[in-house]
Amino acid sequence: MKSKHARGFTLVELLIVVAIIAILAAIAMINYFNGIQRARQRRTMADMRGIAMAWEARNSDMRGYNAAGFTLPAIEIPSSSVDLLLTPTYMRSVPHVDGWTRALKFNLDEGIGAGPAQSYAIQSAGADGVFQTSYTQGPINSFDCDIVYSNGAFITYPAQ
Repeated sequence: MKSKHARGFTLVELLIVVAIIAILAAIAMINYFNGIQRARQRRTMADMRGIAMAWEARNSDMRGYNAAGFTLPAIEIPSSSVDLLLTPTYMRSVPHVDGWTRALKFNLDEGIGAGPAQSYAIQSAGADGVFQTSYTQGPINSFDCDIVYSNGAFITYPAQ
């Protein structure tokens, strides 16, 4: 005989509670991972700005920097050369990797020692680690897109 006052939960009630908790956890995890990617983008942008400020200060002292605008110089230089040019006078240490721990790419319009560079670019490959071959100026909505800083401004950057 069953009691009229049975206590406890039915299996269906327990499954519904578990399903609700799983849905909430999935939403929270998606937001968490998106937050991590946004933080990596912001860290990369801050590092690029720091390098650019040091580069511009150096070029101001050397009277070699006077360009601005949407350009992407073609000559890639090794990060060790950037270290030699900027540390310790203009920057204590130059970041060599972006927020995803992939190497940053540095470009100039003149080779080191060939003459004063008039333009520069700093590039991050983004979350996918693949550098694009061309860029559209303005905000980007994907974590996989490159982040590019050139001559005092971001060419491509994360949308807010």
